[in-house]
Amino acid sequence: MIVAKTERLILRQWLRSDREPFSRLNADPRVMEFMPGLLTPEKSDALADRIEDHFRQHSFGLCAVELRRDHSFIGFIGLNIPSFEAHFTPCVEIGWRLSADCWGQGLATEGAREIVRYASEHIETGTLVSFTVPANFRSRRVMEKLGMTHSPSDDFDHPELPKDHPLRKHVLYRMPLK
Repeated sequence: MIVAKTERLILRQWLRSDREPFSRLNADPRVMEFMPGLLTPEKSDALADRIEDHFRQHSFGLCAVELRRDHSFIGFIGLNIPSFEAHFTPCVEIGWRLSADCWGQGLATEGAREIVRYASEHIETGTLVSFTVPANFRSRRVMEKLGMTHSPSDDFDHPELPKDHPLRKHVLYRMPLK
């Protein structure tokens, strides 16, 4: 099922054929630089399973993204309900993970803008959040282009990472939905 289309992207539910390119993406050190580690094929499949389960449970989720020009899978952009507890949960998060070959072309922003529009029309939440580590300037720039705002008082230590983990500190961005 197609969730949305943009000029260059198709955002849709996942296909079995997405698993192999998703595994390659999750094993790329560039893509996973700000994640706790690279994913094995088994862990990548488990993540895809969780994404598909989220869609079934909530009727929205992290959409598989393909390029319209050649229908190649390039990652995900979409919505997620974080499973951890923090000062801003429960909430709906907007997030993305795209192949490094697709960076610097505005694709994450293009797809995320369409997801914001979708969320405004279909999700009953007043605010979207997004979060990352402070050094992830590419994702932070996408958040800013979407109109999300950051307040240092919202920054938090990610509860699913050990206290001494170098990626534990996160910045939180918020965006009211219209």
